[in-house]
Amino acid sequence: MTAHTLQERHSLQQARTIPPVLATAAEILQTASALAREWAPQALARDRERRLPWVEIEAYSASGLWGITVPRAHGGPGADAWTLAQAIATVSAADGSLGHIPQNHFYALEVLRVGGTEAQQRFFHGRVLQGERFGNALSETGHRDYRRRTRLERSGGGWVLQGRKSYCTGALFAHWIPTQAMQQRDDGSETGVIVFVPRHAPGVTVEDDWDGMGQRVTGSGSVALDGVRVEPEWIVPFQASFERPTAIGPFAQIMHAAIDLGIGEGALQAALPFIRTRARPWIDAQVEHATDDPLTLHAVGDVDLRLRAARALVRRAGAFVDTARQAPDEDTVAAASVAVAEARAMAHRAGLLAANKLLELGGTSATAAEHGFDRFWRNVRTHTLHDPVRWKYHAVGNYLLNGIRPPRHGAL
Repeated sequence: MTAHTLQERHSLQQARTIPPVLATAAEILQTASALAREWAPQALARDRERRLPWVEIEAYSASGLWGITVPRAHGGPGADAWTLAQAIATVSAADGSLGHIPQNHFYALEVLRVGGTEAQQRFFHGRVLQGERFGNALSETGHRDYRRRTRLERSGGGWVLQGRKSYCTGALFAHWIPTQAMQQRDDGSETGVIVFVPRHAPGVTVEDDWDGMGQRVTGSGSVALDGVRVEPEWIVPFQASFERPTAIGPFAQIMHAAIDLGIGEGALQAALPFIRTRARPWIDAQVEHATDDPLTLHAVGDVDLRLRAARALVRRAGAFVDTARQAPDEDTVAAASVAVAEARAMAHRAGLLAANKLLELGGTSATAAEHGFDRFWRNVRTHTLHDPVRWKYHAVGNYLLNGIRPPRHGAL
């Protein structure tokens, strides 16, 4: 099936603005910084009112940032992992939800790069460069195991998708919803696939029912798929991409590390002016200003050092991820997974510490609703629950001590 045929079958409403191609890392980071400055002042209002960022998301994809990992061979800039992580961290510092929303978009692009056909890649890369967005429908709840109940089944000579998904970050704002499903093979066995489902296809219902305490405007609700007819060209192998060494897992995880890092950096940025102008020193410090309180100085220094360490580990991990993407084998992929696990563990600690210290060092007045400082803690605490950090330490230790490579899946 050619990309031209895929184009003919494409029935989505076209994106409003064709984004520029951000050709260099400098352009990418300048664009991310400009958007972060624009969005930061309204982050509190969006969180407090649970105001979904429809306008911001349109501007986000129109800026060209959502196309930065499209390979050069298909017209994109082919940004490296560290550049992507920096852009995500920059936006996350301004608003954790806005930093989080495109994560699954980039994840889907990586799944497509690894497992898609040339025709699929050219078609979907072209749609992204036209400004279209991917969401996700991967997770399922209500069961104690991780088996996927969503099924892609034959019907009337075609394929039909049936199931229900949760935690579908970005689906609300998407043009396409990459959906994980089990597909029956000709021999009766099943394999995992990703189906790129048009957001407004008949049978697709996206529910805005996310009510988490943090990351409140990510649109991480539910997706119901009721007899959704699927074209064969929308189906991309997924399970097969973990049966051999690929960088899909560490590529996904470095973005999560960047989100935690960015939220932590945003918390520190909020803490510094508040401590300078509003916080009081403790009586036993015997100083007039909080900026002279020795324990406050120690705590601020500690937060800064941990965030810098996390940033350094994310940067280091980016190099390992790029190597694994370019030359995937058992060793390069394992090294990338371990490096990213280290970065995620440190970003987890540093992000939570920064959000905690913002409130602790600011004192009781920092908890006033007018400041909304609690959003940093709620956002980073919610996001760090994406997958358990305790298993990052296990993966690192098992690799260093016993030479055991981490398992290959999307959470390592």
